[in-house]
Amino acid sequence: MTQVFLDGQSLTIEQVDLVSHHPEVRVQLAETCIPGILKSANAVAELAARGEVAYGITTGFGAFKDRVIPPDQVETLQENILLSHAVGVGDYLDDATVRAMLLIRANTLARGYSGIRLETLNLLLALLNANILPLIPEKGSLGASGDLAPLAHMALPLIGKGTVRWQGRELPASEALAAAGLTPVHLAAKEGLALTNGTTLMTALGALLCGQADILLRTANLAAALTLEAQNGTVWAFHEAVHRLRPQPGQQETAAFFRALLKDSQFTRPHDPKNIQDAYTLRCIPQVHGAVLHVLDQSRETISIELNAVTDNPLVLEAEDGSPMVISGGNFHGEPLAFCLDFLNIALTDLGNMSERRIAKLVDSRCDSLTYPPFLTEHGGVNSGFMLLQYTAAALSSENKTLSHPASTDSIPSSGNVEDHVSMGPNAALHGREIMKNLNAIVAIELFSAAQALDFRLQKQPDARMGEITRQAYALIRTEVPFIPQDTLLYPHLEKLIVMVREGQFAALTPDLN
Repeated sequence: MTQVFLDGQSLTIEQVDLVSHHPEVRVQLAETCIPGILKSANAVAELAARGEVAYGITTGFGAFKDRVIPPDQVETLQENILLSHAVGVGDYLDDATVRAMLLIRANTLARGYSGIRLETLNLLLALLNANILPLIPEKGSLGASGDLAPLAHMALPLIGKGTVRWQGRELPASEALAAAGLTPVHLAAKEGLALTNGTTLMTALGALLCGQADILLRTANLAAALTLEAQNGTVWAFHEAVHRLRPQPGQQETAAFFRALLKDSQFTRPHDPKNIQDAYTLRCIPQVHGAVLHVLDQSRETISIELNAVTDNPLVLEAEDGSPMVISGGNFHGEPLAFCLDFLNIALTDLGNMSERRIAKLVDSRCDSLTYPPFLTEHGGVNSGFMLLQYTAAALSSENKTLSHPASTDSIPSSGNVEDHVSMGPNAALHGREIMKNLNAIVAIELFSAAQALDFRLQKQPDARMGEITRQAYALIRTEVPFIPQDTLLYPHLEKLIVMVREGQFAALTPDLN
């Protein structure tokens, strides 16, 4: 059985993806982090017992930061933050995102700077391992002070409250815990705040988005290579000498990627004085797709840091003399994530713009006088062929342009203007999820259209050879989707291709981008 050990310092995007999509993977704390967890929990307990004033431990929250809480209400305060902050709205997050949130929050708490007790953290992991998943509405977080509402919903089952999804049904958390042999906890000082204060939702969505974007970018490259072959494009624009002179991150790697995809292809043309260069969406693929790769790499770096960051407030630290000290800070502010997710959304949107324009070229006979008819159908008029597939791609591309409007440029003060600047990072993350759904469909349409166009070329050049990798991609398409000789229902074929794109079946054919 696969296991993932959490030490608060080494969690990866790949592990998040693994645990999120595979409930059979067991997650547990590394032994090395347990002393720190115990130490910080003891420090908080001692501070609370002394009645020392510390934010969120012996005071209220937000605008109530100056309200000192009597010792007999310290634990009530921690339960109340879950009850009062669980006010999210909208559709419930999917299981993979919820599992990612549980994993990332546990990893953050494992660092031992949040004052949470070992028994509470172990119960959080027990929910994950039992696949008892809190129902978490997707909307309601400002991205500072962390993802408060979503995390409050996430933490409710720990105290036997809220609703969960377990074994295919929704039921009260108390019933699910009892059936699984788990006992709710009574939260101690600071624990409610430690569970709710952090960038966990946007980090979870961002980590999953990065994994999906890697698959999508590889597939988009492959779709573009098929289009280039369908259009008898030139490979000279990918020549190593060209890209050596502009060493922008991602560009050289993408050019090399295309040289590998199109190696030995007889469906591309060498230098041709009568047709010197292609349109930008073919000729500038390394410059544009390469820039997307660079943005994705930057996003992965930011999110990888956040996976192992302590985003709680206040933090339980140690003074130079070894005594505990509690410091209020702002690590919960999601701006680093909001910026990187906004930028990634912009890059992914433009990747879709490129794909949609190539689709338009494939269905427009004015763009290619070689071998295939308008809208990729031989009997145009009575048949519309692939005309409407481009409409769909255009609609999705246009929607993505709206979704990629930066979320981080907006901020609305909250909590009596104490929390007077917020990141809106969760909005960026949720937009990224929708952009990715649309992109999967756009790229699937390009694959569908390119394969249809290639069939017309193959009818006239049956002995010509495609690139080895593009040939495999074409064959994979044809295992599920036939050549379309006349109008028929297209959406079932498109839906199959979308699933294949999302599952990474085409990406698996490609070489490593780096």
